[in-house]
Amino acid sequence: MKNFISAIQFITILPLGKASHFDPQKMMPFFPIVGVLLGLWLAIFDHIALKFWHRPVVALLDVMMLAMVTGALHLDGLGDTADGLFGQRPKDKALAIMKDSRIGTMGLVAIVFGLALKWGGITSLDAKRSLFLIIVPAYARSGALFGIRYLEYGRPHGGTGLEFFKEKLRLPSFWGMALPVTLSGLFGWKAILLNLYFILIIATILYYYKKRIGCITGDMLGAMIEITESFLFLLVSIGGVK
Repeated sequence: MKNFISAIQFITILPLGKASHFDPQKMMPFFPIVGVLLGLWLAIFDHIALKFWHRPVVALLDVMMLAMVTGALHLDGLGDTADGLFGQRPKDKALAIMKDSRIGTMGLVAIVFGLALKWGGITSLDAKRSLFLIIVPAYARSGALFGIRYLEYGRPHGGTGLEFFKEKLRLPSFWGMALPVTLSGLFGWKAILLNLYFILIIATILYYYKKRIGCITGDMLGAMIEITESFLFLLVSIGGVK
């Protein structure tokens, strides 16, 4: 239970007391479970808000709620990653830019685009809307596990994400994904599309990171979560998975 609480404290700003335990290797398997909790929170909020506002307004509130409950941690990573990776800068320069707390033009554009995609996708959700709101955040946080397992850490001499890479993440540590994958079965055979979308997004991000600088950082993990979440909402809203 302490590792589960630790995962909640790491990913969200929910008031669960002072953090007193931090074991990344035992905490990471709970990331998908925390994603389900975030999604459940979001679905309840969405259900209530729809009684007062039209769908586009509620979608905007949903996007704001997700950003608030996570302390905009992943959005910060998205902005830093865009500033560092977009362009022809060498690896060392890109990593230095990502470490800078200031946000640049590309970072701002990436955040705006990411939030806009998420808003558009949520606005278009209709059938099984609440279930998508629960599942997508879980898949997005599951995606970070693939980045941790399959890419080397870009700051081996120190960095906020170093603790997560001290030991190679083992495949049994992905057990938490069983929950969102099982829930996706409620879509019937169309769950196959949802999971294919997820695989395609994760594979594309990992390929780009590997080709661009051959490693990953904490900021890039945050960007990975945001990109996965935004594009999953967008893809499942086009009618293929309803």
